[in-house]
Amino acid sequence: MSDTRWYFNTVTEQPERGPLSPASHRMGPYASREEALDAWKIVRERNLTWDQQDAQWKDWGAGGHGR
Repeated sequence: MSDTRWYFNTVTEQPERGPLSPASHRMGPYASREEALDAWKIVRERNLTWDQQDAQWKDWGAGGHGR
């Protein structure tokens, strides 16, 4: 069974059907070609969410309890 999901090659910055490039050069899998093309946007949004969660966690640990 072949993998027909979409991946994003971070070197060529192009979507790929299936895991064609080395794992260190790709992100994914994604459900569609369009989603793969948005890979960097998805990464930025996830990182922003995680940074916000980290800040809340640090605030809670410092006695702020999320306030």
